[in-house]
Amino acid sequence: MVVDLLLIGLAVTLFPLPVMAFVLVLASPGGVRKGVAFILAWLACLVAVIGIVVLITGGQPPAPRSAPSRAAQVASVVIGLGLIGYAEYRRRRVHRGAADRAASEKAPRKASSPDGISLRYAAILPLLLQPWGMVSAAAVTVVHADLSDTGNVVALVVFCLVATSTLLVMELWMVFSPERAHHILTGLHDWLTRHKEPAIFALCLLLGLWLVSHGLYELTA
Repeated sequence: MVVDLLLIGLAVTLFPLPVMAFVLVLASPGGVRKGVAFILAWLACLVAVIGIVVLITGGQPPAPRSAPSRAAQVASVVIGLGLIGYAEYRRRRVHRGAADRAASEKAPRKASSPDGISLRYAAILPLLLQPWGMVSAAAVTVVHADLSDTGNVVALVVFCLVATSTLLVMELWMVFSPERAHHILTGLHDWLTRHKEPAIFALCLLLGLWLVSHGLYELTA
């Protein structure tokens, strides 16, 4: 479980679309304050998903090879296949020359203008930009968490921190070195604009392959 959560957390934090949106949030007037709202809403999504799963399981993992355990493993394989399919969709989309269409992004059009991002909108963006497929994979993994084990509780906290780490680093950088951070983050946004499709493809494909292979191994073990 710990390895799965760590890999999923890394994929979530490196997913380009929320990173690009967060750079625009930080670049807007009052960006640091809006960045805090973005991060809190982002964390709230992760905590809410984990909390729902824990409420369902009661903090106790299902018995090995039981129906709930098998169902969670099958769900992991299905989500993995979905991520692989989405990676292929993005690859074909680029191949068709449609990668740069504005309508393809989850964020509404006004997010492209830093001046148009309000505090409320900054708090709503994480709901739109959260890579829910990856978060769903984390939710399925949390089914196996035993909250009576301190190590599992720590793993859940670490997952939330890892999945938010890129945003936290950018926020702190903007607080302590705003001019340098603004210059570099603008360059990062421009770089991601050109390379986001290969990054999305790689992250979804690799995580999808891991989930499928690991899920099938657990099902046949």
